[in-house]
Amino acid sequence: MTARRLGFFTRLVRTDPAEDAATVYRQALEQIDLAERLGYDTAWVAQHHLDPDEGGLPSPFVFLAHAAARFPRIGFGTAIVTLALEDPIRVAEDAAVLDRLSDGRLELGFGAGGSRHAFELFEAADADRQRLYADKLARVVAALDGAPLIGDRALNPPAPELRDRLWQATFSSGGAERAGRSGDGLLLSKAQPRDPAAPDATLWEIQQPLVDAYLDALPSGTKPRIGASRGVFVADDRDEARALAERGASRFLNLLGRGLGGPEAANSIDEVLRDIYIGTPDEVAEQLSADTALRHATDFIVQAHPVDPGHAATLRSIELIATKVAPQLGWRSDERTTP
Repeated sequence: MTARRLGFFTRLVRTDPAEDAATVYRQALEQIDLAERLGYDTAWVAQHHLDPDEGGLPSPFVFLAHAAARFPRIGFGTAIVTLALEDPIRVAEDAAVLDRLSDGRLELGFGAGGSRHAFELFEAADADRQRLYADKLARVVAALDGAPLIGDRALNPPAPELRDRLWQATFSSGGAERAGRSGDGLLLSKAQPRDPAAPDATLWEIQQPLVDAYLDALPSGTKPRIGASRGVFVADDRDEARALAERGASRFLNLLGRGLGGPEAANSIDEVLRDIYIGTPDEVAEQLSADTALRHATDFIVQAHPVDPGHAATLRSIELIATKVAPQLGWRSDERTTP
């Protein structure tokens, strides 16, 4: 693995129906606190609407502003803001304010996807998602670049530096090419829709064409930024890791039955876990070393979803990844860099 930065990602999902939003947010902040103390470079959050079992955070900029005030070093990222459902100028304004409050620590990730019910909520169920996304992305980029918005009035506060910390998430080679052509970062998901003709393909085999398309499209002299998100759950004991993972996978299967889960269609526990790296530190490090997409990554971003083993087990996994797994793959907490 060649990633220079280690990131922690959370969807802020509840693992117990009794957990309220305040508990979920407090636990996520405790996880980010630990990640910062262990030297993680970034903490990423997802945006979801309506269903707390799919993801508990509809307002990522509000949450990250609070986190930025508490944690002075770690960077913060959105993975992703569903831009098709947002006002692009308000997104640019919120991002600009957050970037100022955090002293330039925001990584701004966008995507076109989102759940069916989220698009229904914002009366966009019949919209052409890709076209809507492209149009709104162009408006955000123009605002960040300082283009006049009304008359000669531009974005306030100005945020030209954010243009170099913009990322695009995609499942397609065409989307990866678009990100590369724009000089943006490429965010790779921890799960990917599979071609029915190649159901046994590994995650990195599916994503390698995206990496290739992105690198080929980058303008000359532009440094690549590739963030590879991976489902990783590490425990001290192999049996414990597997038991907690299977419990989480069973819960996730029930959510899939309710229409949640995005690209992660699955009919069994093994299918839920097929792209997740699970085990002791040495076992997980060996598994990750085979992931060829990670060899191109500048950012290795770990998340416990869909295992979601509970708060205490997640904290321990965060610790073991930083202290036992990532160092075996070349990451050093005292060599933090910007992309």
